[in-house]
This record gives sequence, C-alpha cells and structure tokens, in this order.
Amino acid sequence: MKVGFISLGCPKNQLDTEVMLHEILQAGYEITPEDIDADVIIVNTCAFIESAKKEAIDNILDVAWLKKNRSLKAIIVTGCLAERYGEEILEELPEVDAVLGVGSIHNIVEAIEAVTAKKKKGSKQKYFSHEDKDTVRLGGDRVLTTPEYAAYIKIAEGCDNRCAYCAIPSIRGKFRSRPMEDLITEAKQLEALGVKELTVVAQDITRYGLDLYGKYSLAELLHKITEETSIPWIRLLYCYPDKITDELIAEIRDNPRILKYLDMPLQHISDHMLTAMNRHGDGRMIREVLAKLRREIPDIVVRTTFIVGFPGETEEDFCELCEFVKEQRFDHAGVFTYSREEGTPAYDFEDQIDEQVKQDRMDILMRMQMDINEDLNRDKIGKTVTVLCEDYDPVAEVHFGRSAADAPEIDGKVYFKAESRIAPGSMVRVKIRKVVDYDLYGVVVTK
Repeated sequence: MKVGFISLGCPKNQLDTEVMLHEILQAGYEITPEDIDADVIIVNTCAFIESAKKEAIDNILDVAWLKKNRSLKAIIVTGCLAERYGEEILEELPEVDAVLGVGSIHNIVEAIEAVTAKKKKGSKQKYFSHEDKDTVRLGGDRVLTTPEYAAYIKIAEGCDNRCAYCAIPSIRGKFRSRPMEDLITEAKQLEALGVKELTVVAQDITRYGLDLYGKYSLAELLHKITEETSIPWIRLLYCYPDKITDELIAEIRDNPRILKYLDMPLQHISDHMLTAMNRHGDGRMIREVLAKLRREIPDIVVRTTFIVGFPGETEEDFCELCEFVKEQRFDHAGVFTYSREEGTPAYDFEDQIDEQVKQDRMDILMRMQMDINEDLNRDKIGKTVTVLCEDYDPVAEVHFGRSAADAPEIDGKVYFKAESRIAPGSMVRVKIRKVVDYDLYGVVVTK
C-alpha cells in the first residue's frame, strides 16, 4: 500500500511529519511522492492563524478530488488543525476518514490500518485519536525531509508564554524540554547522515531546560552539542528577548560553530501593545537586549516578526513601531496582520481593528523593511561570505545556496558562478558582486 504525505506549516510540524514517516516505513508501507499514486494521504496541518487554517482546508479539499477521480482510498488529517478542530473536521469534511491530534502522532500506523480495514468492509465509521498532548513521547527516529546536508532538531514542545493572540499553548500544550542526552544523541545521528547545518527549533528555545533542570539551559546544550559533534553550522530559531541570558550571549559570541544569527520574534515595541499582548517585558527591555547583543556580538544577524492591527493599536502605537524598525535596521523582518483566533484572550478584546487598516499598516512596514534590506545588502557588495551550496540551476547556469545570515526557507539566497560544479552541501567562499531584491549574486573565490 502506498502512502502520500502533505506537510504544512512550520519546521516544528515538519519534524512531526518525519517521525510519522519513519513509523509508517517501519510498518511496511511504501511512501510515494506522487499524490496521484497514493492509496492513503496524510495531511499534516497548521492552524496558527486564519491563513494557515485556510491553506490546510484547501489542501484537504484538493486531495478529496483524488478520492472521486483516482485510486485514493482514505484521507487522514493530523497536526494543529486536527488538534484544534478534530470533531468539526469529521462533521464538516465527509471526505476525511481519520483525524489525529498532536498527541497522537505515534498512532499513525494504527489509523492507517483502521481506515483501510473499514474501506475493505464498506464501513463508513471514522477513526479519531486525541491522546494527551502533554504526555506524548517527544522525539523519536525520523526520516529526513530536508536535504541531506541540513536538518532541524526540536528541543522542546509546547509553550508557556501565553501571549494573548496565540492559540499554540491550547494546541500544543505546556512547554516540555527534551532531555539533553537525547538531543546530543540525535545530533550525533544527524552528523553521521552528513548534516552540515543543524537548526535548533522549539516554540521558545530560550526557555529550554527550565522544566527539567530548573534553569535556562540552552547555552549548556549548545556547548555540549558542539563538543560531541563536528557539525559546522548550528542555527537558532525562535528566541524570546526576556530569556536571553548572559551565558547564551557568551556561547554565541565565543563558539565559532554557533551562527551569529538569532530569530527573535518581538511582535511590537509599544508598551501599550506589549502589555495588551501579554508579552514578557517592555520596550525598554527589548532595546536593552538588542543593544547588548550588538555590543557583545558585533556581527550578529537578527531576524524578527511584528504583528500590526492588534486590538486597540493606535496610530501612535504604529508610528512608534515604524520608528523602532527604522532605528534598529533589522537584517530580516516579517510582518503579519493580527489574526483573531477563537479560544485566545484577544478574541474578545474590544477595539478590533478594521481589516483594511491592518493591511495598510502591514504594507507600510514591509516597504520600510524592504528598503532597509536593500541598503544592508548593498553594503555586502565587494565582501566575501561563506555559502552553503544547495544546488545548481542548469537554466540560469548558476549555483545557489545560503550564507550564515540566511535561514532555510525564509531568508534570501546567494547565487554564484564557479569554474566547476559544486556539490550540494559544500561550503565555498563567494565574493558578492550585485544585489537583486533580497538575493545576492557573486563568484567563488579561492583566496
């Protein structure tokens, strides 16, 4: 029997997909990359904001066409949408045969067996598994869906921050760190597979260890991973400013294999908005953390995200945010309009902002950030950077990859010429000659 997979959402969700893929293969099923050939398709969904929910439903409906017109026998929905709206999916999407909440990823083989057995018997009964998300076994063997030279490692699950706009704590449960020894073992296994770039993820990696060891332990974990492996690049995603300790700053500064790159979602700078959002810390604290990072690690690359149009956001709040972005000149920044999510405190807040106002504010901030990015990239012309080669484009006749300043999937690329073909996963030195939008163009140098 052939099983197809559609994995949506963030890298954390992708890691759950990889665990399920391994368990499916161990059970003797064949994984097919072509949906049209599948007997069963699993859609691993995101449900963080409205656009993610819409994308998930659209994918389910697209797959449903295969049940009517091809050989597809069953559709299984997993992930955040399944956790958040499991019963509604079964009621409102009759094409779906099984739903597994986030605590049930290890029940995936059981679900496949159940839906296929019922199909053979002509039964219309559906499979629904909603195990406790706070006790599900973390980690596990997985099948990498990333290129062989790059991988993610999820060091914790869930979140305890309780931001007023965010449904993640109710979807993913309380924050739970994975034991340090398990993570070091996994890092060694990934190194043995040829991984050159290891990206550390969790909803909040800076909280790592507090539940297990009674203290923030990310710096210690990173130090041990670099002691126990030779992986050259280790990247950090999703740090929170109130938990960036002096020990973590020192580890990033002094450890040459920890990339000088932080993804630190800030969401706003106005104290009025930060309080309403239930963010930890105020605008002064955020500015102090940024100043300390740049003072201690002068070449630090900071990526962040902002939310505009949160209930009660005034023109004064938004102007303060714009001035902050101009002042800080972030290397990368994403801007989202506030998404009103059921079950979150902000859903019932007064002074909800008009959708057009949200969109206008997002457009203004993104144009501002685009200008900043263009200026920062132009400053790189004439400089030489190390690039992790990802592949070769035979049409454009150029290689492409990423520098240490660019995270997988979300940041820009470096396109470069070379005298001979460069293998994916190789690291080369590239002299930058021009900039086009968010991307850099250059040529390999040997000196």
